[in-house]
Amino acid sequence: MAQTIKGAAHIGPSPLSGSPSVSKWSSRYRGATVQDLEPPSALSLNPSDPISLALNMAFERDYTHLTVVDADTRALVGYIAIPALQAQLDAGRVRLDDPLSRAMTRFERRGKKYKVITLDTTLEELEEFFEGGGQGAGGGLTATGTQKQDFAVVTDEDRRFVLGVATRSDLEEFVKRRPA
Repeated sequence: MAQTIKGAAHIGPSPLSGSPSVSKWSSRYRGATVQDLEPPSALSLNPSDPISLALNMAFERDYTHLTVVDADTRALVGYIAIPALQAQLDAGRVRLDDPLSRAMTRFERRGKKYKVITLDTTLEELEEFFEGGGQGAGGGLTATGTQKQDFAVVTDEDRRFVLGVATRSDLEEFVKRRPA
């Protein structure tokens, strides 16, 4: 029969997973999930939409990243980072009347693994993802690897619906407003 010691937190490797059960971020987030960030609903555009529409929509909502979905299937195909888009406009590489497909970053479907970020993902996992740990990004889709990420696409568990976008600044604001 197993014994339980009340009031003692288990720190160290979990007997079930072999990995630490308490991350270095646990005290900061105390079990909170992406849902606790209260991310605003995603604003998704189509590759054929003009760049001017993306800029207007992002500025109206104060968004830094917009998702891009296929017009017919609504499948997530990529994203637009507004600061990068503005830099492309300033450099003359794209124009306001160009379609988003000329400026967007596409997700590579073949040969890439993506980490799924859902509303139930813990904030420790989200921060690890932003720091390049874990297995990739955004779909929280972004490709697997150790590259740092600035945002994560929040989807349902099956990656059928884009629910929102979570950013590093969302995490910082959460920590600031949460009592110690």
